[in-house]
Amino acid sequence: DSCAGQPLHPLIYGCWFMEKLDARIRNHDREIEKMCNFHHQGFVDAITELLKVRADAEKLMGQVSDTNRRLQDAGREVTAQTEEVIRCRIQQRNMATTVEKLQLCIPVLEMYSKLKEQLESKRYYSALKTMEQLENIYIPRVSQYRFCQIMAETLPKLREEIKEISMSDLKDFLESIRKHSDKIGETAMRQAQQHRTFNSEVQKQVTLSCAKPLYGLNGRTPLHHNGLSTEAADEEEMDEEVLTAQDLVDFSPVYRCLHIYTVLGDRETFENYYRKQRKKQARLVLQPQSNMHETVEGYRKYFNQIVGFFVVEDHILHATQGLVTRAFTDELWNMALSKIIAVLRTHSSYCSDPDLVLELKNLIVIFADTLQGYGFPVNRLFDLLFEVRDQYNETLLKKWALVFRDIFEQDNYSPIPVENEEEYKAVVSRFPFHDAEIEKQQFPKKLPMSQSVPQIYSQVKEFIYASLKFSESLHRSSTEIDDMLRKSTNLLLTRTLSSCLQNLIKKPHIGLTELVQIIINTTHLEYACKYLEDFITNITNVSPETVHTTRLYGLSTFKDARHAAEGEIYTKLNQKIDEFIQLADYEWGMAESDGRASGYLMDLINFLRSTFQVFTHLPGKVAQTACMSACKHLATSLMQMLLDTELKQISMGAIQQFNLDVIQCELFASSEPVPGFQGDTLQLAFIDLRQLLDLFMVWDWSTYLADYGQPTSKYLRVNPSTALALLEKMKDTSKKNNIFSQFRKNDRDKQKLIETVVKQLRSLVNGMSQHS
Repeated sequence: DSCAGQPLHPLIYGCWFMEKLDARIRNHDREIEKMCNFHHQGFVDAITELLKVRADAEKLMGQVSDTNRRLQDAGREVTAQTEEVIRCRIQQRNMATTVEKLQLCIPVLEMYSKLKEQLESKRYYSALKTMEQLENIYIPRVSQYRFCQIMAETLPKLREEIKEISMSDLKDFLESIRKHSDKIGETAMRQAQQHRTFNSEVQKQVTLSCAKPLYGLNGRTPLHHNGLSTEAADEEEMDEEVLTAQDLVDFSPVYRCLHIYTVLGDRETFENYYRKQRKKQARLVLQPQSNMHETVEGYRKYFNQIVGFFVVEDHILHATQGLVTRAFTDELWNMALSKIIAVLRTHSSYCSDPDLVLELKNLIVIFADTLQGYGFPVNRLFDLLFEVRDQYNETLLKKWALVFRDIFEQDNYSPIPVENEEEYKAVVSRFPFHDAEIEKQQFPKKLPMSQSVPQIYSQVKEFIYASLKFSESLHRSSTEIDDMLRKSTNLLLTRTLSSCLQNLIKKPHIGLTELVQIIINTTHLEYACKYLEDFITNITNVSPETVHTTRLYGLSTFKDARHAAEGEIYTKLNQKIDEFIQLADYEWGMAESDGRASGYLMDLINFLRSTFQVFTHLPGKVAQTACMSACKHLATSLMQMLLDTELKQISMGAIQQFNLDVIQCELFASSEPVPGFQGDTLQLAFIDLRQLLDLFMVWDWSTYLADYGQPTSKYLRVNPSTALALLEKMKDTSKKNNIFSQFRKNDRDKQKLIETVVKQLRSLVNGMSQHS
């Protein structure tokens, strides 16, 4: 108690505890001893009573043993029989249990046997169903048996084998459709073409209210805006059996594989694999051969493969649930369409044959119509056809350029002779020619144009027909077709024919006669343009008064060609005049003239007379302009001959001879070689020469110098510098004409006069230069 509240040392605490325990034990021992003492007498009494009972117990024991022996002897036989019954009952129970278990196992074994048979007969879908029943129904009933465990472990392996086998079948199927795509596409496009042809013929006779398409790959009906009656379709089907995709390709592998993967819960894997492989095949199909553009068969094979590919996809889309979707096929088609357009744009650009381009267009139309029948949008293909149409027009233009060139080369550029009415009608049937005066003439007679005119006109019509062929089947209105025809015809006239005419006019071998005939030809072709307008109108049934109707530009084409020919006539006339001028051989120092005009000049005038006679068929202004141009060029050339810087001396006799030649030129001008000139208009071309020669012939310098600058001057057209140049040539001649001339008074006076005039002329020239 004195240590209460303070911690005790463990050893002290242990001693204290043992002392207390010992005290407690001693207390309990005393209590036990008291209790034993209290009950000791009763215990002694009980022992005494037990000893009394001992003898009775031994006696009873003997009786029980005896009874037991006799009972054992009596029950030994019963026991033996009972054990036999128990053994039989156990056997019976075991047999019942065995039968029960066998009844559970036998269906499992039968199903497994059935599974093996299905696998051997390649009925994989049924085998998978059997596996499913084994796993879910049969094996769980007897799963405790070892053979069932082995069987359960085998089933997943069998599933994998089935997946591998079905995937192998799918690969074979993919390879098969790749090989058969060409045939499938060919069949589809052929049936589309038959449908189009038959439909077109039927629509010419009747208007149909009920439509039934003629063909249907995959057993489906392609959508077309044109239709056939049921009877018509039945007739066509009787003529040729309609093939379906199933007739050409066995689709069972893909169905089977799809079902198998669906049952195995791996459908997504199968779908992804199938779509991936088909995308790869699509890229292969869309890859053209490098020489595809060389023949139509190359294009046809290309289109057949693509059509076959998408016909198969369309069949898969509708025959399976979700293996491919509309979104997937649309994606494939958009990818394919872009590639197809790029390929066609590239390869069509290599085509130089319009017939091949036309066949390509027909293939594209059938290709587009076929795929449109299966719901694929093809508007971009028809847009591409407009580009191909431009290419087609380009090839046509190149082809017709050669045609026009051949026509021009073979033309004789002379009026067409007609001996009788039959020949006349033959020409008029090919070309719209009407001339009342010529029709009144007796046979034989000549038509003003040459043979190339009706040929050109016919070829332009042939070009229009060829251009029209491309516009067929494009689903375009008559107005659009009319516009396309007019635009392509305008290109033919303004570019191709115009270029050929321009090149023809520039050719060296084309002379004046040919140029005159070309002008006449273009006049008649220009007149025929309105008939070409009517020709196009009759083809398209579109009135030329329709708003926005394109007009033909032939008028400008032939006017330009005519102007070019006119310019070439002027140029060639001048060239011919230059050739005659080069033949001139004046003796510039001659004392007196020969008294007659130079031979070269008379030849030149005769040439001009005969040439201008040919010009009688030309329009009046053309002939007048040509004649005026020739006279002016002749006058200019003669003037240049007098003033040539290389010519140093000219005698009066040479001036007189030159004057005789100019007189002949004036006589030619006054003879009206071309009708239509008023008064002496043509003679004015030689007025400069006339006044210059009169000045020197009359030697009228005083009048010239006095009246210079006056509007009424007799020598108004004589330029002082021109007169000075010619006078100086005569001055040099006067000095050297005779070494004794300085001793003759007349010659000395004349020489002084020349020097005086020269000074005055120089002052006039200097005054003009300062004034300017």
